[in-house]
Amino acid sequence: MSYDYQTERKWVFTDDGGRQLLRISKKADDILRKAGAATMEKLIAGECGGSWEMMACVDRLVEVGELREVNYGPCAGQHRIFVKGS
Repeated sequence: MSYDYQTERKWVFTDDGGRQLLRISKKADDILRKAGAATMEKLIAGECGGSWEMMACVDRLVEVGELREVNYGPCAGQHRIFVKGS
């Protein structure tokens, strides 16, 4: 079994998921302001919980336009790169 955003997406809308989404959003804003880009690994570092739930939070930020993924070919999930959305 592998990560699937559509399956994990519902967790983001729970109370705990929403709190985690806000923490990851703030961290993303801080990192991107300083570095301009960040890997999934850096965005979810220090968070507690399931890695798929944390990845779903990042994918939700992409879905709403806060982040944009830089597609450079197949890679492991933790190596995906993100920049500020439009």
